[in-house]
Formats: sequence, structure tokens, C-alpha cells
Amino acid sequence: MARAQAAKSSRVFREPTRDGDDRSEFQRDRDIILYSSALQRLSTTTQVVSGESGYVFHNRLTHTLQVAQVGRRLAEKLIIRQKALAEQHEVDPDVVEAACLAHDLGHPPFGHLAEVELNSLVSNHRTIQGFEGNAQSFRIVTALAFRSERFRGLNLTKRTLRAILKYPWTYSGRPRGKTNKWGAYNSELLHFQAAVGKPGYGPYPRSAEAELMDWADDLTYAIHDAEDFYRAGLIPLHLLSPGPYAGAPNLGERERFLKYVANNRKRIPELAGTSDTELSEILEDILESFFLLTAPYQGTREDRGKLRTFTSQLVNRYINGISLIPTARDGRVVAAEPNYKKEIALLKQLTWHYVIDAPGLALQQHAQRRIIANLYEIFLSEAQKDPPSRLLPPYYQERLGAARRGTADRPERVVIDLIAGMTESRAILTYRKLNGIEMPTGLDRTVL
Repeated sequence: MARAQAAKSSRVFREPTRDGDDRSEFQRDRDIILYSSALQRLSTTTQVVSGESGYVFHNRLTHTLQVAQVGRRLAEKLIIRQKALAEQHEVDPDVVEAACLAHDLGHPPFGHLAEVELNSLVSNHRTIQGFEGNAQSFRIVTALAFRSERFRGLNLTKRTLRAILKYPWTYSGRPRGKTNKWGAYNSELLHFQAAVGKPGYGPYPRSAEAELMDWADDLTYAIHDAEDFYRAGLIPLHLLSPGPYAGAPNLGERERFLKYVANNRKRIPELAGTSDTELSEILEDILESFFLLTAPYQGTREDRGKLRTFTSQLVNRYINGISLIPTARDGRVVAAEPNYKKEIALLKQLTWHYVIDAPGLALQQHAQRRIIANLYEIFLSEAQKDPPSRLLPPYYQERLGAARRGTADRPERVVIDLIAGMTESRAILTYRKLNGIEMPTGLDRTVL
């Protein structure tokens, strides 16, 4: 009860705990996010490649659930191994899990591609402050999501809000070298300041719980995307290890991948100072130690078992590669094994080289950009009408009315919120109907 009362006082807006609800306030945060429609939407949001291609790829929801599981286990492990430091740095498994569940809520349909496109569309509007998925996640939980008519957002505790802040600075507080990343728009400044417990715009150090969320996200993304695309035949893991099965073709494939990484390492902080030899050794260490398959994935019982062993061993390796430290280093209170950070960075490059930067994805990406830009153009035109067009859902018409009275967001921000909150199937279908590719029935409802 004392724990619940202590957390209760940290809410940005107070709401009485219901009779019979014996959860702590942090447990309530976790459950509130889990049952939100914003989280449900991620089931149709692309991680890298759409699941409609016929393969069982991770989507944003399955990725998020795995991040939440890993983040919780990280926190629990640190509480057992480093109890005193966990108490000192306020590590709570429920807060970490809640932050992990919320970390991708702001991803628009089509993921990072649409994030870049939306930011580009409003880049010439200084008052709009662009679009950034992490800032949109913070905006969703503090302003856009619904739990009650009595307050905006999900009414989460300050601890959970702070743990969500992977980038603990606002748009106006972006540090040099990080101008393309921020954790909150200035429109959510009061919630941001309440979360960090400071009056400014940042930047501020991450909390330990935010560090754990970020580590869980990194390792999960790196490992499971490599797993997905090996199964799909896109990442030839079996050709990248110079083991006993390697031959001339293998060495050629390995050299091509390592050359790609070497050409891009300056923009990858974890790999920026590595030599060609070290890159080769990192790749060899990962694959020779853990990857036991010697041919393309066929889906046999042996293949399935060996691939699952590969991913589970890597997850265990990286979960055990993080620890709490007594005093802050560069503002951080969580330390990760440097070699493991390099390994995770290299694993991510597998997906970039063989999938994201590969010609096969270019057509899909072009179509997705066209859909986002077209929706923005049409909806913004309709939003600027007085009164707003009935093509817009009722809630967004209400918001635009408030904007004209000077009490809410500009039309550009309202339209961005509308598009970013769509599922991918809704975005595609809306695009088709707005452009006459598919004829509406006359009974269509624009409710989001």
C-alpha cells in the first residue's frame, strides 16, 4: 500500500484508485497501456516488411510484446544481482515493462519510412516542430489517447513517462548531433517537465528504466529481424561465417557484407572506431559461437530447433551484458558490455544491407511514401476549410474547430495525428477511396 501511495503522488493528473484495485500505480500504468487502442493498432504496423508478403514477420506489436518481456526480465535480473543499486536508481520491473509497451506507439503506418516522410512534409513549418516517432509516443500517452473525459491521455505516473523518454529532451532542447531525434514536442512541455522533474527543455540524462527499455528494444530488434529474414531467404547467415563449411562463394558474400558495413560505420556510433579486422572478428564470433545452420532455411525440424537456439542464446547473452553502476558516467547509470553493443549494431546492419537498402524493397517504399504524401495533401486541404470537411473523422473536426478558436493545435499537426494514428490497412484503403481507385459504398464511416 505504501508503494502504491508513493507512486500515486507522482501522477501528472490525479485519479482516485478504485475500491478493490490492489495493483500498484506502476502496475496500473502497465495495464492501461496494454489495453489501449494505440497498442492494438501496432498489430498492423510494419516492422521492416509487411506481413502480407506471406512470411511470418514480426510486426510492431509482436516486437513490442517481446521488448516488454525482455525489459521486465532485465529489471528483475538486476534487482536480484544488484539489489542496492537497483533501489538507488529506482528500477521497477512494472515501470520498465510499461515503458517498453509504450515505446513504439508513435510509429505511423509503414514505420520509419512514413516517419521520415511526415517530418519532411512539415519541415518548413517552424511552429509544427516536425514529426518524430518517439515524440509522438509521448504525445499519445499524454495527450491523444483516451481513458476518461476528465483528462487527456492515459494519466500515467511521472516515473513511467520518464522511462518512455529514450531521448529526454524536447524539440527546442535538441543537443548538437541529435537534431533529428527528440522525445517530446513543445506542446507536451508540461508533461515532459513533470516527468524529468526539471523546468527546462533538456537535454537531460536518461533514467535507468529508460536505459533498460532502450537496451531491450535494441537487442530484440537486431536478433529477431535477422531471424525473420534468414527464414525468408533474404539474409544468408549460412554464407557469412568462415567456418568449416565456407568456400569461395561464402567468402565473397562475407566480404560484400563487411564492405557494406565498413562503408557505413562512420554513421554508426557503436562501430565508428572499429577496424576492418575487428568487424570481421565480431561477425565471426557471433556466427561461429551460436549459428549452427549450414544451408538456406528449409523449415525442417532441425532448422527450426537450431534457429530458435540461435536467437535464444543471443537474447540471453545480451540480457547478461548490462549492469547498473554506482555513479553516472556521462549522465548514465546503466553500463552495457562494449563488445555486445558492437555485436548488436552489426546484427542490425544485416537487415539494412539485405532488406532495407536492397532493390527489392524500393518499389514498396515508393508506394508507401506516395500514400502518406497524398493523404497529407488531401486531408490538409480539407482541414483548412471552414467548417472542416466531413471527409475528416468527427473527432478531428472537433479538434480543428478548437484550433480556429486558438485553443488547440494547428491544422498541420491535427492532420499528422490523424495519419500517424491509422492502421496500415486503413491508410491504404483510405488512399484508394479518396483517389477513386476503389469506389466507396456510400455507407463508409470515417471513424478513427
